[in-house]
Amino acid sequence: MTLYDLVAPGTAGCAEPRYRIADIRAADPLGADAVLAALPAMNRDADVPALTVALRALVPDLDRVAGWSVVEALAAMRDIGMLLGSLKRHGTEPVAAVPDVLPVLEALARRTDMVPRDTVHHYTTWNPLGRRQRMYTGEQIEAHLQEAVRMVFPCLVAALDTCGELARLEPYDPGFAVALDRTAQHVQTMVDSIDFTVAHVPPAFFARTLRPYFEEIDVDGRDYLGPAAAQVPLWLIDLTLWQSDRSTPEYDDFLTETARYSLPPWRAFHAAHRAGTSAVGKLSAALSWETVHRMPPRLTASAVSLARVLRVLKTFRARHMGIARKAYSDDLRLYDEGSGGAPLALLRAVLDLTRDNETLVRRATQRPRTGAA
Repeated sequence: MTLYDLVAPGTAGCAEPRYRIADIRAADPLGADAVLAALPAMNRDADVPALTVALRALVPDLDRVAGWSVVEALAAMRDIGMLLGSLKRHGTEPVAAVPDVLPVLEALARRTDMVPRDTVHHYTTWNPLGRRQRMYTGEQIEAHLQEAVRMVFPCLVAALDTCGELARLEPYDPGFAVALDRTAQHVQTMVDSIDFTVAHVPPAFFARTLRPYFEEIDVDGRDYLGPAAAQVPLWLIDLTLWQSDRSTPEYDDFLTETARYSLPPWRAFHAAHRAGTSAVGKLSAALSWETVHRMPPRLTASAVSLARVLRVLKTFRARHMGIARKAYSDDLRLYDEGSGGAPLALLRAVLDLTRDNETLVRRATQRPRTGAA
């Protein structure tokens, strides 16, 4: 049994089809297993004609698409997406090379309520394991990168509920600290994931070998980014903890764009809470009503728990910044921005914002307090 089985049921009875991981992985509506098993060889040879023929062979009739379930449509977009990214990596716009794929991409987008292109969810979480695993290179390092992202999905699913609960509570509520402590556990999985990445994915391999497969493609005159780690919605946690009212216009704009690539329930969460009051904002407001000699225990507990989760979040941001700095150093980088569209300056700014909020809350925990609840 995996952590995902414990947190987000993958059975056919699950109400949210995008959480039916086992079903999506098992689905092969295009009969693409054999074609995608040969994909690493085609990419190794930069065989654009073979890639073009492969994509053309996979393009389904629109009547077939209309009869698919959401699960089947997600699997189809996953498999088509591997060829989209491969063609673009070798300098060819895939929709221009195979125009018949355009209406299929648009139909799959409508069916799944997602963008008309594959995302990080297709490339990692919904990707089959073992011999059917879809990869651009076939290298074990690439499989490690996919696993590093895949391992955080269960906790992000759980975080959606936890952060929703936190947004409904105030710092004086006993459940406020409890929700924050659960959130800290979810964020710790992100730290474990980044540590796994550091141990198994050399920056040079990502920068020079994998990064070109995640380039944006043109779909009917609009650019869509490829699968990117930035699409893993850590911003769900940022939003609730501090970002909704303590952000910058640059980060707000980046999140608005990035949210388009996320799952529908997560986009809905962003829309519902983006104008709300963050946990840091609520704590700051509560502290403004307290004198230096009146720090009730419940408020202290909330401050301690909030400082703890912000510290874990700061740790993740710092380690991610370290990886990005190496991958986009002058001697390695092929691009000025990350695969998710963020420059290093924005990553640094978000790290600084996280650190500033953690410092503010940590200082609040050092205030004198009363002995009664």
